[in-house]
Amino acid sequence: MRIPRPSKSDQPSKKPAFEPADSQWKNLYTIGGATALAAVAFEIVAVLIGIISTTPTPNTVIGWFTLLQNNRFLGLKDLGLFDIIALSLLIPMFSAVYLALRRASQAIVAVATAFSFVGIVVYLATQTAFSMLSLSDQYAIATTDAQRSMLLAAGQAMLADQIGVGAGTYMALFLLGVAGLIISAIMLRSEIFGKITASVGILANVITLAFYLGLAFVSTSLPLGVDLYYVSGLLSLIWYFQIGRRLYQMGRLER
Repeated sequence: MRIPRPSKSDQPSKKPAFEPADSQWKNLYTIGGATALAAVAFEIVAVLIGIISTTPTPNTVIGWFTLLQNNRFLGLKDLGLFDIIALSLLIPMFSAVYLALRRASQAIVAVATAFSFVGIVVYLATQTAFSMLSLSDQYAIATTDAQRSMLLAAGQAMLADQIGVGAGTYMALFLLGVAGLIISAIMLRSEIFGKITASVGILANVITLAFYLGLAFVSTSLPLGVDLYYVSGLLSLIWYFQIGRRLYQMGRLER
């Protein structure tokens, strides 16, 4: 006797690896994925501009004021404009990652997401790009030596908080490293993003934390410190790209 084959409707459906988004959040995966990919693109463009640019990065306040007057775009880029944009774009990504991983460990993911948000806010609040631009404009129209001296002193104080120097930047990127490490560890226990993405994230964020802890307790002049900075940056870009691509795929599946 011929045994009938079960229809597709009779076969058990495979449980999705991630929790489907509620209707009000149905586009968050897509938005988070797209903004993560856009953040990676902004950072790559910043690196390419730095490679092809023949204008040296200033090391004095006068040099920054002059650069900002002659080429505002390049001056703002060197003061971290692309980093400001890229980190702002990561806010939807971390929100989407929380939504995707909340079933694995909601409380821990919530703490990591909070760390990431605080880190981004601290970073944005301590950046000096547009403040330096304003001082540069004021310096260009200053009419007395006293005004120029005051503006130079203000500019010198702001340079102390420039990326890679200021305590605010250290704290922000340290918090982002802690958040990324926690999220990567949870990814390792989940099937959503895969073990490769989780492993890259763990490696990237461990190196990031090692770099900033090294700057705080050892020395900023160690060649190894510079190497760790570039290695952690490259691995972080790969990690964000992997997350962005997966979130975008998940968002398309939700439609």
